[in-house]
Amino acid sequence: MNSLLLLIPVALGLGLLGLVAFVWSLKNNQYDDLDGAAQRILDDDDGPATDS
Repeated sequence: MNSLLLLIPVALGLGLLGLVAFVWSLKNNQYDDLDGAAQRILDDDDGPATDS
């Protein structure tokens, strides 16, 4: 029973920490461009390979 007195506040604190991190990421526009990374990996910016 004594372990519950420790585990419940720890679980609530971790849940609150996750919620704060999620709200922070929303406010800092982390989810604006979901398709950008998928398109950028397909772009070939290197140019043709040359043999040296």
